[in-house]
Amino acid sequence: MSTQPKPPSRRQAARLAAVQALYQWQEGQDEPGDIVAQFLNVRAGEAGEGGMRRDADKPLFKDVVEGTASHKDELEKTVSSALAENWTWGRIDRLVRAILLAGAYELVHRRDVPPKVAINEYVEIAHAFYDQGEATFVNSVLDRVARQERAADLAG
Repeated sequence: MSTQPKPPSRRQAARLAAVQALYQWQEGQDEPGDIVAQFLNVRAGEAGEGGMRRDADKPLFKDVVEGTASHKDELEKTVSSALAENWTWGRIDRLVRAILLAGAYELVHRRDVPPKVAINEYVEIAHAFYDQGEATFVNSVLDRVARQERAADLAG
């Protein structure tokens, strides 16, 4: 048996909820603003996959969901250009897409978040949902995005 991992930070909890909200948005059932409201008003404090911890960083959650949704086309192009030669956007699992879009959003639009922090956070989210190679895939794609978008930050 493994030891219990430490509970996620407020920002990690916000990012996890943001990925879940973006997954729901990709399903096409609700608008991003409606999903954000649903998470903040109804699902805050719910345990399990559909919920969000009460103490999650709500401004970060809202920014990642709404920012990712509003920049979706640009972020898809950014992520697609970072894929290995034999990969296409359409081939990627929908949840992995949500993780990559959120990670790319932070790398491109949240200059206050160090690139290595953003990459690590979304790799950890991939680990929370998958036990195969998805986390490594997320790491390699977001690393390429960071090198394209934030090379100076990585060098410094």
